Amino acid sequence: MTRLQHSAVFLFVCFAPHLRAQQPARPAGDSYQLKPSPKTAAWGYYDAKTAPALRIKSGDTVEIQTLITASRERFESAGLWPDRVEPAWREIYDQVKDHGPGPHMLTGPIYIEDAVPGDVLEVRIQKIRLAIPYALNAFSPGRGFLPEDFPYERVKVIPLDEKRMVGQFADGIEIPLRPFFGSMGVAPPASSGRISSAPPWVNAGNLDNKELVAGTTLFIPIHARGALFQAGDGHAGQGDGEVDITAMETSLVGTFQFARKPH
Repeated sequence: MTRLQHSAVFLFVCFAPHLRAQQPARPAGDSYQLKPSPKTAAWGYYDAKTAPALRIKSGDTVEIQTLITASRERFESAGLWPDRVEPAWREIYDQVKDHGPGPHMLTGPIYIEDAVPGDVLEVRIQKIRLAIPYALNAFSPGRGFLPEDFPYERVKVIPLDEKRMVGQFADGIEIPLRPFFGSMGVAPPASSGRISSAPPWVNAGNLDNKELVAGTTLFIPIHARGALFQAGDGHAGQGDGEVDITAMETSLVGTFQFARKPH
């Protein structure tokens, strides 16, 4: 992540963990569910031209189910294909031909009525739960913090114990789980066209910020009518960045409340 990208993260996050106790309850609107499917996934991009998967009003709450970021080759290398790969992931992989340039299967977009460019979208992350009982971590040659030291690829399956909220990395090594969504964002300006889901930008996106757990709030400037919010790239846990370019990659279900903040 570049210095410019770090600056972008600071703009969006506002470090809501310090504000949890101060947040008043927002009036409850309607509640919805949005599950991933070939019709409700934007695979690898944010784009103001993407058709909404769901329309809501400011104050409404949506339970969004997201899918793990991994390739078929990575699943095969881990010994998970096809039996332990979620049916929705396989359906999107088989049926969605217009995807990229990024790797993330994002659920959405969600259109917020009356949201217009210049407004700010307040995203309250109310709950996050695990959707599958495992995570993947992997490294590839030439990438990550030690690109010259490991000239091969390795994929590791990490079983997740939801009851104890730990990842069982190896015998005697357990990692506390602190799930969060690596990618949460809105559409970029229409003039930008389709942009990759990989780097964060003015629309937020792939922030990979481990502080954005349940109970925090994210504020994102709106650049397109309806905001067009998308989420994905679930992480069961992560350190200060992705040292090997992956975290504990997994599928998550999050409950979000959205509010339009007029300019």
